[in-house]
Order: sequence, then C-alpha cells, then structure tokens
Amino acid sequence: MIALTDSALEAVRTAMARSQAAATPAGLRIQVETGGCAGYKYMMGLVAEPQPDDAIVTNGDVSVFIDPVSQPLLAGTTVDFVVALEGSGFTFTNPNASNSCSCGKSFG
Repeated sequence: MIALTDSALEAVRTAMARSQAAATPAGLRIQVETGGCAGYKYMMGLVAEPQPDDAIVTNGDVSVFIDPVSQPLLAGTTVDFVVALEGSGFTFTNPNASNSCSCGKSFG
C-alpha cells in the first residue's frame, strides 16, 4: 500500500517522541484532500488512534493510517524525508500521480 524510507521512519519516530499531545500518538495519518496547485494535496499528522475504517500499514514500529478515500490515490507511494539546503521535509513518490507541482506537496 504505502512505504516509508528509513529516513522517513526516523523522522516520524522523532516527532512521536517529541509530541506534546495529551495522548501518546499511535501513528501517522496520511491522507489526500482536494486542493493544492495540482488538484490533490497530501496531508500528514500524528494521531492518537486510527479511525474505524482506516487501513493500517505497519512500517517497522511505525503505524500509518489511511482513510478509504485516500487508499487508491496513495497505493504504491513511497514517503521519504529529505534534508536539503532549500529545507527539510517529507517527499512523496506516487505512481498514481500524472503530474505534480514543484513543491512536491500536491499532485494530479
């Protein structure tokens, strides 16, 4: 369904360890919403628990939660975390994207 690189896994683990949320995060929610400059945009965040209809993908010791609407749009996607002069952040390699914007945060 979706894979996280070692760099992305480490970034998520670090974020979970530093989380100031009242409840310890159970995992990372990745979803797709309409918007962005290419049609769809990626949304990510730590959550305390999955929703009942979420797909749960385990990457090592990190759980990723994906809602049913986003599942077909994210199938086969690889998430990476890169550190570059321009800034650090998550990147997506999505085989379902026919185009994407230069920021890498939206696709069509």
